Amino acid sequence: MKKSGILNRDIATALARLGHTDTIVIGDCGLPIPNEVPCIDLSLEFGTPKFTSVLKAVSADMMIEEMTFASEIKDNNKALYDEISEEYKDIPKNYITHENLKKETGNSQVIIRTGEATPFANVILKSGVIF
Repeated sequence: MKKSGILNRDIATALARLGHTDTIVIGDCGLPIPNEVPCIDLSLEFGTPKFTSVLKAVSADMMIEEMTFASEIKDNNKALYDEISEEYKDIPKNYITHENLKKETGNSQVIIRTGEATPFANVILKSGVIF
């Protein structure tokens, strides 16, 4: 049994399979999931687990080269935008429209669905390299 890091076997497996520039998505409970992309559904109820809790756990186990958010987060979820800007200030961030972000999720290796119920709490994480 693992004694540290991500304990969820599906997330741990997805992260172990990532190569440089592969992407995964962490999404709120309303993000549409393309049929062709595997979904790891962690949602229990509205708000549980929180987007930030899942992002924190994943970022501790994943080398993130860049993060892509919907540009709408800046005006429609300022608290989350401010928290992410501070907590992940060393990781480059891109902003695209929410419509484009939803389209881009189809290129991801996996989508991790949270119980988050605030607007635009979605991110595409691009895998970096550790050397």
